[in-house]
Amino acid sequence: MISPIDLVIFDCDGVLVDSEVIAVRVLVRLGEEFGWPLTEAEVVERFVGRSEAANHAMVAERLGEEAATLFDKRFRELHAEAVDAGLTPVDGVVEALDAITLPTCVASSGTHEKMRHTLGRTGLYGRFEGRIFSAIEVGRGKPAPDLFLHAARRMGVDPARCLVVEDSGPGVTAARAAGMRALGYAGGVTAAERLAGPGTVVFDDMRELPGLIAAYQG
Repeated sequence: MISPIDLVIFDCDGVLVDSEVIAVRVLVRLGEEFGWPLTEAEVVERFVGRSEAANHAMVAERLGEEAATLFDKRFRELHAEAVDAGLTPVDGVVEALDAITLPTCVASSGTHEKMRHTLGRTGLYGRFEGRIFSAIEVGRGKPAPDLFLHAARRMGVDPARCLVVEDSGPGVTAARAAGMRALGYAGGVTAAERLAGPGTVVFDDMRELPGLIAAYQG
């Protein structure tokens, strides 16, 4: 018998706030600045959905530690500027959140500082305040299951009764590894085929989310 859902766990970037398009654009620009040409598709493949620590390690392996530290600093500056210039919630997510009655939380590869900025800028922070978890709180980021298991534990919910809303390959992989069901949002930068897999329903319109969640409740 399949358990009903007691908790919906949201990723942040690309699920709640439309920031992944900003991050991809900034990373392509930084690749040019640092002599590491990257296409948007390569950025999605290498960077999207992973923790800042994992991305730093990847840049350091390619460019060296000193350059990676500067790369990180430039990314934070350029990303913050772009967020302030016009970050919006993901299309349809506010309506979806208004219709969801189950307990919710956020579990993101981003830092708390970054989430306070992006969720605050879009007016969403208050909806999740006190229920926001970051990869910096666990030993391994996505695609490892640690962050989602940590969120479930802190929220007092069995992982088997959690549903994760994700928009990246590492994110849906982490949800599956945690023994959670997943909804893969393909309306952003990640192609639907990279989200598809066992225990995962792929969708491309956030307005569908309440109905998809309700379907798990029988």
